[in-house]
Amino acid sequence: MRIHRTITTRVLSLFLATAWLLAVSLTVHAAEQKPVVTVAPVKSVAVASGAVEDTLPTCLTRIPQGATPGQRLIAEQSCQRDESDRASMRVVPGR
Repeated sequence: MRIHRTITTRVLSLFLATAWLLAVSLTVHAAEQKPVVTVAPVKSVAVASGAVEDTLPTCLTRIPQGATPGQRLIAEQSCQRDESDRASMRVVPGR
C-alpha cells in the first residue's frame, strides 16, 4: 500500500510540474511575440504585373521600400527584363 501511495504522489507531482512549466512557457512565448505590421499599398495599380500594358516605372513602383539592396537589384533587373519583353510585343503588327 505504501508503494502505491509513493507512486501516486510522484505521478501527481510530475503532472503538476509539467502543467506549471507549460503555463510558464506559454506566458513567456506570448510576451516574446512581436506585433504584426501591415503596410498599406503605395498606390493602386489597375494593370496586372507582367501584363503587356505594364510599364517600367509602374513595375519599379511595386518594389517595396523596405527591400534590401540585393532584393531591389533583382526586382529592378526583373522589371527591365519584362520591359524588354513587353517592348518586343508592342512592335508586333495587329496589336
